[in-house]
Amino acid sequence: MPGLQTLRSYELAWLRHDIVAGLVLTTMLVPVGIAYAVASGVPGIHGLYATIIPLLAYALFGPSRILVLGPDSSLAAVILAVVLPLSNGDPMRAIALASMMAVVSGVVCIVAGLARLGFITELLSKPIRYGYMNGIALTVLISQLPKFLGFSIERDGPLRSLWAIATAVTDGMANWTTFTVGAGTLAVILLLKGSERVPGILIAVVGATVIVGALGLAASAEVSVLGSLPQGLPAFAIPWITYADIVPVLVGGCAVALVSFADTSVLSRVYAARTRTYVDPNQEMVGLGAANLAAGFFQGFPISSSSSRTPVAEAAGSKTQLTGVVGALAVALLLLVAPNLLQSLPTSALAAVVIASAIGLIE
Repeated sequence: MPGLQTLRSYELAWLRHDIVAGLVLTTMLVPVGIAYAVASGVPGIHGLYATIIPLLAYALFGPSRILVLGPDSSLAAVILAVVLPLSNGDPMRAIALASMMAVVSGVVCIVAGLARLGFITELLSKPIRYGYMNGIALTVLISQLPKFLGFSIERDGPLRSLWAIATAVTDGMANWTTFTVGAGTLAVILLLKGSERVPGILIAVVGATVIVGALGLAASAEVSVLGSLPQGLPAFAIPWITYADIVPVLVGGCAVALVSFADTSVLSRVYAARTRTYVDPNQEMVGLGAANLAAGFFQGFPISSSSSRTPVAEAAGSKTQLTGVVGALAVALLLLVAPNLLQSLPTSALAAVVIASAIGLIE
């Protein structure tokens, strides 16, 4: 438990930096968590559930002092590929499938870490990693276009989805008010993306929410919005699946484990070099596995490290994993005190957040 070792050597001068960084990080955790949940085929609230407990678990078991874990765009397409065809539109079944994938991923990572198999990710060549991430980026982009344009389609592969989207647009199904809101959100995110001090995603999402709520666009222009979130914290729950689900969930969970650890190990090594600390790749597997187990048993879904939220924590002055703990507690407080705060958040703005992250994945 590296978190306990960090606590023993914790310096009081770090506390102010970790608290401030945690509060800044919260502005990213909420909109991004909800957006990636929707992109993964599960209700948005579960993106926050997949943020709270896993951040606490990684703070205890994770070796990196700065890495931020949570829902991630690199896993969205993998999760969606399993959840969408098996859930048949049932949100409770969708989250059960996604949660079990997190449990499988967590067990695989912990076993691999205890078996000292952290060297495996070194065998993934750059062309394989780039090809996979570019494929993920394109798949995520295509999956978000219907929400971005204000309609829905029957998905059956990226190429058929593109054809269905083009047909829907030519048939006049697009909601151009929804598209304008999403396009404006995306433009603000991309324009402010290079700034380390200005929270572009927060500004874009809050702006879209205020505009839609103030103008009553949900009713007058039929702009789809998130709606009220359930009040309260995630409870422990065993994700029950059927016998027919076992094989696809096992395959998907193993794929998630490989992708998430490949991403996490790369980011972990980069930030370890910056902070001049050593990160054990085997312990990194254990930490990632513990976080995924926590997600799976507390109504979440598979998670990974974040190449968008970790730099935010670093730029805000994070010193240790207490930053993630502060962020998790702030998200929990939001669910307890103000669950209706985001009820006017347009789904096209969430799609814009995911699209912007997918663009960043392209290499």
